[in-house]
Amino acid sequence: MNIELDTMSLKELRDLHKAVGRQIDGFEAKKKEQAMAAAQQAAEEHGFSLKELLSGGKAAKATVAPKYANPEDKSETWTGRGRQPRWVKGHLDAGGSIDDLMIK
Repeated sequence: MNIELDTMSLKELRDLHKAVGRQIDGFEAKKKEQAMAAAQQAAEEHGFSLKELLSGGKAAKATVAPKYANPEDKSETWTGRGRQPRWVKGHLDAGGSIDDLMIK
């Protein structure tokens, strides 16, 4: 294909420019779809979904079972991680041991 750009009018050049732009966009979209399909297939071959891999491999946080319970209100529990609840601090300040609060 040999196009004589020097002989084309400004309108013809602009039309050609738009047509080339559309072709490039279509080509890129087609290649992107092919790449996504290949990536999905590769992920599935390894036992993952593409979504799992693209999320950064962050697994859902597992819940941790509580280790301690408030002796006065068994519905108040603490896993032993993070800040101590007030009832734990109060118990420790009163001279109690953390082992007294342990769920058995």
